[in-house]
Amino acid sequence: MKISVHIGPQVGGAARVQDVLAAKREQLKSKGVLFARTPGPRNHTRLFMAVTDRDHIDPLRFNRGYASEAKQTALREMVVQDLAREVETHTPEHLILSSAQLSTSLHRVSELERLRDMLTPLSRTIQIVATVQDPAQMALESFVLQLEEGRRTPLNRDLDLLSQPDWWTAAIGTVPDIDPAAGVFEETEAAPFWLDLKRLEQHWSGVFGSGNVTFHACGPDAFSDQGFTDNLRDMFGIAPSIGRATGTKPDALPSAATLTRWQSFNALLGHYLSSGEYVVPRQLLRRLHSEMAVNGPPPESSDLSAIATRFAADWEMLSKTHPALASLTPIGPRDSAGWQDADPEFGFRASQYLLSSTYRIGKATRENRDQMLADLPGKMAPAPQPQPDLPKSPDTGLSEIARKLMPPLAVEKFKTLTTSSFAPHNRLGAVDEEQLAAAYPEQPARRLNSGSTGNVIVGCMKNEAPYIVEWVAYHRAIGVDNFLIYTNGCTDGTAEILDRLQAMGILEHRDNDNWKGNSPQQFALNRAMKEPVVTNADWIIHIDVDEFINVRCGNGTLQDFLERVPEATNVAMTWRLFGHNGVTRLADEFVIDQFDTCAPKFCPKPHTVWGFKTMFKNIGAYAKLSCHRPNKLDEALRDQVRWVNGSGRDMTQEAADNGWRSSKKSVGYDLIQLNHYALRSAESFLIKRQRGRALHVDRSIGLNYWIRMDWSDFRDITIKRNLPRLRAEFERLMQDGELAKWHQHGVDWHKAKAEELHGIAEFEELYEQALNVKLTETERVAYALALDLES
Repeated sequence: MKISVHIGPQVGGAARVQDVLAAKREQLKSKGVLFARTPGPRNHTRLFMAVTDRDHIDPLRFNRGYASEAKQTALREMVVQDLAREVETHTPEHLILSSAQLSTSLHRVSELERLRDMLTPLSRTIQIVATVQDPAQMALESFVLQLEEGRRTPLNRDLDLLSQPDWWTAAIGTVPDIDPAAGVFEETEAAPFWLDLKRLEQHWSGVFGSGNVTFHACGPDAFSDQGFTDNLRDMFGIAPSIGRATGTKPDALPSAATLTRWQSFNALLGHYLSSGEYVVPRQLLRRLHSEMAVNGPPPESSDLSAIATRFAADWEMLSKTHPALASLTPIGPRDSAGWQDADPEFGFRASQYLLSSTYRIGKATRENRDQMLADLPGKMAPAPQPQPDLPKSPDTGLSEIARKLMPPLAVEKFKTLTTSSFAPHNRLGAVDEEQLAAAYPEQPARRLNSGSTGNVIVGCMKNEAPYIVEWVAYHRAIGVDNFLIYTNGCTDGTAEILDRLQAMGILEHRDNDNWKGNSPQQFALNRAMKEPVVTNADWIIHIDVDEFINVRCGNGTLQDFLERVPEATNVAMTWRLFGHNGVTRLADEFVIDQFDTCAPKFCPKPHTVWGFKTMFKNIGAYAKLSCHRPNKLDEALRDQVRWVNGSGRDMTQEAADNGWRSSKKSVGYDLIQLNHYALRSAESFLIKRQRGRALHVDRSIGLNYWIRMDWSDFRDITIKRNLPRLRAEFERLMQDGELAKWHQHGVDWHKAKAEELHGIAEFEELYEQALNVKLTETERVAYALALDLES
């Protein structure tokens, strides 16, 4: 087997290459080429995080919780095991790995050796591939990426290095002492050493062998509308019969004025963070940056032509040994004054923006500091100290976007919430120190008692084709034995997928097109209570395809949870609402892996946040199944009923007769929760808006729904421990060619529908409006409460 490792860089068209490879993953498999999924669905960031030196903590390791040696070691073992299992499953002739961070971050030989040692058990034939473009353009895009991550030093610092005889050594000399607590990383502050492609080739060849490194040019048109081009085929030696695919075009650069604003703000913010008293999570920094961005002309790479000139001779020499570079000619000297920081415009002062952000920085510090810094090595972790409040902003404390967006009633609600016991926060229940524990292993098949259908999910679906197989595979992997699914009005292949799963013996599918009454869902649930698969169940669960049961104890299975609540007959699984996580485009990737930003645990208002769904024991205590819970309690069985919350605490008195949401008294997430991905990507939201909801067909889903559901202030990745066993079960199911065909049909249908809706003014306006709603959790609660009152 041959291994190709695509090392980026991040600004050399790597994203476009990865998009094409991911889109063609299944077709590549048929040609004996495996674009690995286990290290990451598209960019293999897990591989990168696994190979860095122990003390080389980069933004990814820090923000994803792998800063400690123990957790990084566990990650490395997991990556090695998962990759070996994936290769063993598919037995490819050619394995492709791609991580855009490898070339731009790994300047230590020890890290390259670690990568080599992880891969050689799979194959000793390893080819290193880099996609590059004009050095001036790469330098500019690299500077933008660094500013987005918090770079504080101006670009002129890098340009001053051009006079040095050895760029690589001079750039490495700018590497700072890593201080994650203060937001200082090599990746954000150091000059881009890797622009010296000659030295980059020597660096990688020294570990992987002479002749095993190839450069490919990636100009503005590469991997764009011409599809799966000869350039990409040549890069990996892929057979030309693989077909066409369209790669993603790079995003437009921010305005030059915006870059000046970001750099000056980052520099001032750095002074505050250096004290060790405050932290700014990555998402908050991105939010602050977006609020200070302004429109205007972007910077020009021609202003950095001195960089292209500096490496022109090397580029010409490399083009002789790497013919693919000959297709791209770097820009030559230009009649330009060179790089100059743009005017930030409108009298921008970083100090004013920092002052207006102090409330949120203080709040983020109180809520995130301990969790963010818990795993840092001792010498990096600041000593614990009391957290004083930051100076109050002279205005209402609202963000700039909120001030523009929120109506007066919402502003009044915000003022009330800031001093109310209903103010949202994440300080509830047990600390999630196990979020990044080792992945759960696969479990042996469950054996049911004679006549029992075990743990049964009853569900209703309409046009959910891209998500069904993942949802079924996930719940089978955690201990669900049977499914009874009702559908109505499906046009995207949902019914065909369910019919195929029924033919495979995985679930039972019922046509609900002829429903009667007020809602198709309730009509289906009334019928379900008479079905043998339900009447013979041990436990009955009604959830939707955008809801995933997240068992947070033991080995993550339903049985692990039930053993901790042996007397329970009813379990209120409280929602944790997950937002779109910045994902705009609909992609054929696991929902539980794409979306991990969510509502705070403590959020009693608005009422939807603490909604729950019920898992109940089939003892005949309730005569009716409704959307959130069973109803019509048999008085003769009242004494046998015991409700528990997600932390296993008794809540019978509160929930036995009615109610569908948790209260401040009954909420709990410690043992089990229901991850609710109501939006998924922004494009998925458009499609959901277009088709309506299963329960209330007469209600539209507009911007109000987005405001209530798009939570992104906190992060919960506990469910991702299930990814390996989800993957294994998903791939087992997808080995069925008919099922795989209909799954792909559903993905294609939804992508086409998204493109169609982008072309309709009403939907495109909704899409743009939704993406512009960037609110803190307290602002979101206030806005939602105002909407409730107004309606």
